[in-house]
Amino acid sequence: MSTVLTNARVLTDAGWRDDLAVLIEGGRIAALLAPADPLLRELPRQHLDGAMLVPGFIDVQVNGGGGALFNDAPTVETIRRIGEGHRRYGTTGFLPTLISDDVDVMRAALVAVEQALAEGVPGVLGIHLEGPYLAPARRGVHDPKYFHAPGRAELELLCAPHRGVRLLTLAPDQVPPESIRALADAGLVICAGHTAADYATTRAALAAGVRGFTHLFNAMTPLGSREPGVVGAALDDATSWCGLIVDGHHVHPASLRVAIAAKPRGKMLLVTDAMPPVGSDHPDFVINGETITAKDGICQTAQGVLAGSALDMAGAVRNTVQMLGLPLDEALRMASTYPAQFLGLGASHGRIAAGCRADLVLLDDDCRVLRSWIGGVSG
Repeated sequence: MSTVLTNARVLTDAGWRDDLAVLIEGGRIAALLAPADPLLRELPRQHLDGAMLVPGFIDVQVNGGGGALFNDAPTVETIRRIGEGHRRYGTTGFLPTLISDDVDVMRAALVAVEQALAEGVPGVLGIHLEGPYLAPARRGVHDPKYFHAPGRAELELLCAPHRGVRLLTLAPDQVPPESIRALADAGLVICAGHTAADYATTRAALAAGVRGFTHLFNAMTPLGSREPGVVGAALDDATSWCGLIVDGHHVHPASLRVAIAAKPRGKMLLVTDAMPPVGSDHPDFVINGETITAKDGICQTAQGVLAGSALDMAGAVRNTVQMLGLPLDEALRMASTYPAQFLGLGASHGRIAAGCRADLVLLDDDCRVLRSWIGGVSG
């Protein structure tokens, strides 16, 4: 069935347009046309009252939402709950993220994502395994009892044929370059994170296939005058992507502005690192037997250690405009177009253009979500 969306300010590849109708057919954007185009004459229309129609947000780091934590129950139902919790904030594509756990839980998570993709669970694009190949010195809230270098059996598990995207965060100081290369050659998207690596080790990992950096600045060696560290390697490299948590707590806005200025346009993407409170009325949850409380937008342990975030993607967009001073269209692309490109989905996701999936979000002037479409289906 065909649908026409009209009377909106549409964010296209060329910028904002208020003179376009978006024709949706078969879950994809068939064309962008003038509202009076004869092709649209007999088709049903949805009038959007001048609101902003933008590409649906893509979040590559979603630990939980809707009151559910992926580690607690790595099932299709958990993935569905997480997706529903985040969709109300404009996220139409996401990677359920498993923090460091044992191999049986990893295997269950991989199976659950395969099943979710096969069943067409709205929004799921693949999986993000954050660990367990991480550095104890930069563990954050991860339990170091799970940390180790991947052996042959685990490499075979990770490199097996699969649906969707597989993103793996690892520490280059814990995983040798030849293993990184094997993972990258198998089609995994490899990120460096939770790592105590120095600049040279990080550069070697980039050469071996590391494609991005998980929550830049957090849980990694900092940029120093004589030791550039992981942050320096990330900012010095023109081809890699960096995920940014723009919540005013994880990273100072000035540091984020400097980082964005250092990288080529399009290489910075917004992530939430969200936990169960997003899309839920319950502020508390448990990780590794430790109670985490979300208060004033901060998720932390009783000792004050940050444990993910209570950030949603619409909030991240607003913060990027208000805290960092970026134009709204660029903040929106950091939440949609650039994540899609990072995941290798730039031809089909993250844009309002003919041929792309009809994953869309309708926003008011305050960037509050009014409606969303996933594959052309409104929800």
